[in-house]
Amino acid sequence: MKKTLVFLCSISIFCSCTKNTADLTPTHPLATAKPTSSVTTMAVGAASIAGVNWADGRDNFVDGWVIPSGLTSSDNYSTVNAKANSILSGFQTNMPGVNTIRIPINYPSVSQSWWSAYTGAIDAALNKGMKVIICCWDSASANDGLIDNMTNFWSMWQTVVNKYGSNGNVYFEVFNEPHGYSLSSLTAIYAQWLANYPSVAKGRVLLSGTGYSDNVTGVGADSRFTSCLLSLHNYAYWATHSTAAWQTDWQNRYGSYGSRTVVTEFGATMSSGKDYQNGSQSDNEIAYIVGSSNVFRNNRIASVYWPGLRDNDSYSIQKRGGSGNNITLTTVNSSGVFRVRYGWGLN
Repeated sequence: MKKTLVFLCSISIFCSCTKNTADLTPTHPLATAKPTSSVTTMAVGAASIAGVNWADGRDNFVDGWVIPSGLTSSDNYSTVNAKANSILSGFQTNMPGVNTIRIPINYPSVSQSWWSAYTGAIDAALNKGMKVIICCWDSASANDGLIDNMTNFWSMWQTVVNKYGSNGNVYFEVFNEPHGYSLSSLTAIYAQWLANYPSVAKGRVLLSGTGYSDNVTGVGADSRFTSCLLSLHNYAYWATHSTAAWQTDWQNRYGSYGSRTVVTEFGATMSSGKDYQNGSQSDNEIAYIVGSSNVFRNNRIASVYWPGLRDNDSYSIQKRGGSGNNITLTTVNSSGVFRVRYGWGLN
């Protein structure tokens, strides 16, 4: 997720990595073209994932239930389902080609009464033919990159797998940003996850990279996980680079495992009015968004923007309106949408 503190640390279809083509400068026709009504139906990366995060306005690191923006703790299944339908329709209308949402879970959300309501959001996406990435998040009180309670962790995942393990459009991201673990400790947990839930196809299991999910090469090299997908994060505020250097930075983070990599979080400020199509790439965020979407498109890397919707997040690419179950979404930055969709292989 996008943190507020400075970062302190330094399937269906698989496509092979290719060399990057030329950077998209503001004079390149694809950098200035406007989105068209024509939509490619197949995204370019692993499992054809083209997605957005739908996040809790408090952030997904919470001690109780995770409640994505627009939902409330008093909602029942039918209300969650109706609200989710409105929000997902907003994504589909405003970001044509989106086919995936990534949503959070934690132990309280799954073990308590919220789960029976929360599944209404998952079911709404599945009924629309979308893919759903269900990701486990650390608690707010700990927030140390470690699983708080292993017994609860396995119980939580058993409930989720029992419910959605046989649905080919549901993907399971074992643990978000596992920065508290060494590589060997982390891969031991991943191996145990696969052993505990053998009925889940490995191609629907996402294994976060080490650190803040910021490098997948160590996990990717483990022969036990050759059929699994890899979850990668990278943000503009972590460094200052040129467009070309951002492209190199991404490539270093996924190495030779691009065909299995899903960038489950990337993002930059959308509320400031920056022009990600025609603005100067001397701006680090513009260089980052252009470089990122170049890499995703040219090297065929699946991506999920952070966030598609999160109330009061300057990175959110959609803003929530409406009332009751009739939630509406409006695009915060159309040039940002263009670049996200460009990374999906669209536009």
